[in-house]
Amino acid sequence: MLDRGTKLEHSGAMTPAPFASALNPAIDDAAALMRGGWRFLYDRGIVAIPEFILPDGRRADLAGIGPKGEIWILEIKSGVADFRADAKWADYFAWADRFFFLVSERFPASLIPEQTGLIVADAFGAGVVRESPVQTLAPARRKALTLRFARCAAERAMR
Repeated sequence: MLDRGTKLEHSGAMTPAPFASALNPAIDDAAALMRGGWRFLYDRGIVAIPEFILPDGRRADLAGIGPKGEIWILEIKSGVADFRADAKWADYFAWADRFFFLVSERFPASLIPEQTGLIVADAFGAGVVRESPVQTLAPARRKALTLRFARCAAERAMR
């Protein structure tokens, strides 16, 4: 039996999102944003999993698949320092039809690059401030990513 900290190398499955901590408000904010983003996607018919490892080794904060197979990635930024420390966000474009930053209402929206989507969230939901450009994935890449997503979700359910 796997313990909660075990990483399944072949699928990219990871442990769930971090728990809230009174000692680190950024964790509370990230967990609340994750919950709001999850609800936002679910309301649009998109099923999502957190901490999804992409084929290039990057970890998407929240990845979802829509009813027509479209792939969405939401990158959570709990604060300006978190955003400025992240230089990898452009790598996600290769793995998604739509890419959004997911931030709180306190985050300065002017920092978010124009070529990305922007969603503002709290623990109870979210709203689109700026739509993400649609970049259609190649069919072979979509199939491989969809299979990886399905296997990761199934392995987490089995745990």
